[in-house]
Amino acid sequence: MVAGFLKPNGGTVTFAGQDITGLKPHRICELGMVRTFQVTQPFAKLTTLENIMVGAYCRTGNRTLAQAKAREVADQVGMKAALDQDAESLTVAGRKRLELARALATEPRLLLLDEVMAGLNPTEIDEIVAVIKKIRDSGITVFLIEHVMKAVMNLSDYAYVLNDGIRIAAGTPTEIANDPNVIEAYLGQGAADLMQGEGPANA
Repeated sequence: MVAGFLKPNGGTVTFAGQDITGLKPHRICELGMVRTFQVTQPFAKLTTLENIMVGAYCRTGNRTLAQAKAREVADQVGMKAALDQDAESLTVAGRKRLELARALATEPRLLLLDEVMAGLNPTEIDEIVAVIKKIRDSGITVFLIEHVMKAVMNLSDYAYVLNDGIRIAAGTPTEIANDPNVIEAYLGQGAADLMQGEGPANA
Protein backbone atom coordinates (compact mmCIF):
# COMPACT_ATOMS: atom_id res chain seq x y z
CA MET A 1 0.00 0.00 0.00
CA VAL A 2 2.82 2.40 0.87
CA ALA A 3 4.51 1.79 -2.50
CA GLY A 4 1.26 2.05 -4.44
CA PHE A 5 0.75 -1.57 -5.45
CA LEU A 6 -2.38 -1.94 -3.32
CA LYS A 7 -4.97 0.74 -2.59
CA PRO A 8 -5.80 1.09 1.12
CA ASN A 9 -9.41 0.76 2.28
CA GLY A 10 -8.90 3.66 4.66
CA GLY A 11 -6.34 6.03 6.08
CA THR A 12 -3.67 7.95 4.23
CA VAL A 13 -0.05 7.48 3.21
CA THR A 14 2.20 10.52 3.31
CA PHE A 15 5.75 10.82 2.05
CA ALA A 16 7.92 13.88 2.70
CA GLY A 17 4.79 15.76 3.76
CA GLN A 18 2.84 14.86 0.61
CA ASP A 19 -0.28 12.72 0.49
CA ILE A 20 0.52 9.85 -1.87
CA THR A 21 -2.47 7.65 -1.05
CA GLY A 22 -3.60 5.73 -4.12
CA LEU A 23 -0.87 7.04 -6.43
CA LYS A 24 0.48 4.58 -8.99
CA PRO A 25 3.84 2.96 -8.17
CA HIS A 26 5.68 4.79 -10.96
CA ARG A 27 4.48 8.15 -9.65
CA ILE A 28 5.58 7.26 -6.12
CA CYS A 29 8.93 6.17 -7.54
CA GLU A 30 9.30 9.54 -9.26
CA LEU A 31 8.76 11.19 -5.87
CA GLY A 32 11.70 9.24 -4.44
CA MET A 33 10.29 6.05 -2.89
CA VAL A 34 10.97 2.66 -4.47
CA ARG A 35 10.68 -0.95 -3.40
CA THR A 36 12.28 -4.29 -4.19
CA PHE A 37 10.48 -7.63 -4.23
CA GLN A 38 11.22 -10.79 -2.28
CA VAL A 39 10.64 -12.88 -5.40
CA THR A 40 12.88 -11.29 -8.00
CA GLN A 41 11.51 -10.83 -11.50
CA PRO A 42 14.22 -9.44 -13.76
CA PHE A 43 13.68 -8.83 -17.44
CA ALA A 44 15.17 -12.23 -18.25
CA LYS A 45 16.17 -11.61 -21.86
CA LEU A 46 17.90 -8.31 -21.07
CA THR A 47 21.43 -8.02 -19.77
CA THR A 48 22.24 -6.93 -16.24
CA LEU A 49 23.17 -3.50 -17.59
CA GLU A 50 19.90 -3.15 -19.49
CA ASN A 51 17.89 -4.24 -16.44
CA ILE A 52 19.51 -1.55 -14.29
CA MET A 53 18.96 1.01 -17.05
CA VAL A 54 15.21 0.38 -16.71
CA GLY A 55 15.45 1.95 -13.24
CA ALA A 56 17.64 4.78 -14.49
CA TYR A 57 15.02 5.74 -17.09
CA CYS A 58 12.92 6.98 -14.17
CA ARG A 59 15.17 10.06 -14.11
CA THR A 60 16.25 10.44 -17.73
CA GLY A 61 15.14 9.53 -21.23
CA ASN A 62 18.71 9.76 -22.48
CA ARG A 63 20.22 6.32 -23.20
CA THR A 64 23.80 7.46 -22.63
CA LEU A 65 22.97 8.98 -19.24
CA ALA A 66 20.90 5.94 -18.24
CA GLN A 67 23.76 3.64 -19.16
CA ALA A 68 26.25 5.72 -17.19
CA LYS A 69 23.97 5.65 -14.14
CA ALA A 70 23.51 1.88 -14.49
CA ARG A 71 27.27 1.32 -14.57
CA GLU A 72 27.72 3.52 -11.50
CA VAL A 73 25.07 1.62 -9.55
CA ALA A 74 26.37 -1.78 -10.70
CA ASP A 75 29.75 -0.89 -9.26
CA GLN A 76 28.07 0.20 -6.03
CA VAL A 77 26.36 -3.18 -5.54
CA GLY A 78 29.24 -5.34 -6.80
CA MET A 79 27.81 -6.28 -10.20
CA LYS A 80 30.36 -4.63 -12.46
CA ALA A 81 31.64 -7.98 -13.78
CA ALA A 82 28.13 -9.19 -14.68
CA LEU A 83 26.96 -6.23 -16.78
CA ASP A 84 26.93 -8.14 -20.08
CA GLN A 85 25.38 -11.27 -18.57
CA ASP A 86 21.75 -12.12 -19.33
CA ALA A 87 19.63 -11.62 -16.20
CA GLU A 88 18.11 -15.09 -16.51
CA SER A 89 21.54 -16.66 -16.01
CA LEU A 90 22.26 -14.89 -12.70
CA THR A 91 22.41 -16.80 -9.42
CA VAL A 92 19.86 -16.13 -6.69
CA ALA A 93 22.34 -13.79 -5.03
CA GLY A 94 22.99 -12.08 -8.36
CA ARG A 95 19.28 -11.53 -8.93
CA LYS A 96 18.93 -10.05 -5.46
CA ARG A 97 21.73 -7.61 -6.22
CA LEU A 98 20.14 -6.80 -9.56
CA GLU A 99 16.80 -6.07 -7.90
CA LEU A 100 18.62 -3.75 -5.51
CA ALA A 101 20.58 -2.10 -8.31
CA ARG A 102 17.51 -1.43 -10.45
CA ALA A 103 15.82 0.23 -7.47
CA LEU A 104 18.92 2.30 -6.68
CA ALA A 105 19.13 3.51 -10.27
CA THR A 106 15.86 5.42 -9.71
CA GLU A 107 17.77 7.64 -7.25
CA PRO A 108 15.45 7.06 -4.26
CA ARG A 109 15.32 8.94 -1.00
CA LEU A 110 13.52 6.01 0.65
CA LEU A 111 14.35 2.43 -0.31
CA LEU A 112 11.91 -0.32 0.74
CA LEU A 113 13.58 -3.73 0.83
CA ASP A 114 11.37 -6.82 0.99
CA GLU A 115 13.36 -9.77 2.40
CA VAL A 116 16.41 -9.10 0.29
CA MET A 117 18.30 -11.79 2.26
CA ALA A 118 15.81 -14.59 1.52
CA GLY A 119 17.46 -17.59 -0.14
CA LEU A 120 21.02 -16.41 0.47
CA ASN A 121 23.75 -18.37 2.25
CA PRO A 122 25.66 -16.86 5.22
CA THR A 123 28.51 -15.51 3.06
CA GLU A 124 26.08 -13.91 0.60
CA ILE A 125 24.15 -12.38 3.51
CA ASP A 126 27.34 -10.79 4.87
CA GLU A 127 28.11 -9.39 1.43
CA ILE A 128 24.65 -7.88 0.88
CA VAL A 129 24.61 -6.44 4.40
CA ALA A 130 27.84 -4.60 3.58
CA VAL A 131 26.27 -3.23 0.38
CA ILE A 132 23.16 -2.03 2.22
CA LYS A 133 25.31 -0.36 4.89
CA LYS A 134 27.03 1.66 2.16
CA ILE A 135 23.66 2.64 0.70
CA ARG A 136 22.44 3.73 4.13
CA ASP A 137 25.64 5.66 4.80
CA SER A 138 25.24 7.49 1.47
CA GLY A 139 22.14 9.20 2.88
CA ILE A 140 19.37 6.98 1.52
CA THR A 141 16.82 5.91 4.13
CA VAL A 142 16.30 2.14 4.14
CA PHE A 143 13.12 0.46 5.40
CA LEU A 144 13.87 -3.24 5.64
CA ILE A 145 11.44 -6.15 6.03
CA GLU A 146 13.57 -9.08 7.10
CA HIS A 147 13.59 -12.40 9.00
CA VAL A 148 17.38 -12.76 9.09
CA MET A 149 18.12 -11.42 12.56
CA LYS A 150 21.82 -11.05 11.93
CA ALA A 151 21.01 -8.57 9.17
CA VAL A 152 18.43 -6.73 11.25
CA MET A 153 20.81 -6.36 14.17
CA ASN A 154 23.65 -5.14 11.93
CA LEU A 155 21.66 -2.71 9.82
CA SER A 156 18.89 -1.25 11.93
CA ASP A 157 18.85 1.95 13.93
CA TYR A 158 15.26 1.18 14.95
CA ALA A 159 13.15 -1.94 14.55
CA TYR A 160 9.53 -3.05 14.80
CA VAL A 161 8.59 -6.65 15.55
CA LEU A 162 5.35 -8.14 14.25
CA ASN A 163 3.76 -11.38 15.40
CA ASP A 164 0.66 -12.59 13.53
CA GLY A 165 0.28 -9.12 12.05
CA ILE A 166 0.36 -7.35 15.42
CA ARG A 167 3.20 -5.10 16.53
CA ILE A 168 4.57 -6.55 19.76
CA ALA A 169 7.71 -4.45 20.18
CA ALA A 170 9.60 -1.43 18.87
CA GLY A 171 12.99 -0.03 19.71
CA THR A 172 16.70 -0.27 19.03
CA PRO A 173 18.08 -3.69 18.07
CA THR A 174 19.41 -4.15 21.62
CA GLU A 175 16.05 -3.27 23.14
CA ILE A 176 14.29 -5.65 20.75
CA ALA A 177 16.67 -8.53 21.54
CA ASN A 178 15.96 -8.15 25.26
CA ASP A 179 12.21 -7.59 25.00
CA PRO A 180 10.30 -10.39 26.83
CA ASN A 181 7.44 -10.26 24.30
CA VAL A 182 9.84 -10.86 21.42
CA ILE A 183 11.60 -13.68 23.25
CA GLU A 184 8.27 -15.36 24.07
CA ALA A 185 6.98 -14.99 20.51
CA TYR A 186 10.05 -16.40 18.81
CA LEU A 187 11.49 -18.84 21.37
CA GLY A 188 8.33 -20.09 23.06
CA GLN A 189 6.38 -19.71 26.28
CA GLY A 190 8.58 -19.38 29.35
CA ALA A 191 11.71 -18.59 27.31
CA ALA A 192 12.02 -15.05 28.67
CA ASP A 193 12.06 -16.27 32.27
CA LEU A 194 14.53 -19.03 31.46
CA MET A 195 16.88 -16.61 29.73
CA GLN A 196 16.83 -14.42 32.83
CA GLY A 197 17.46 -17.41 35.09
CA GLU A 198 13.94 -17.32 36.49
CA GLY A 199 12.69 -20.73 35.40
CA PRO A 200 9.75 -22.49 37.00
CA ALA A 201 10.25 -23.42 40.66
CA ASN A 202 10.27 -27.16 39.86
CA ALA A 203 12.67 -26.83 36.93
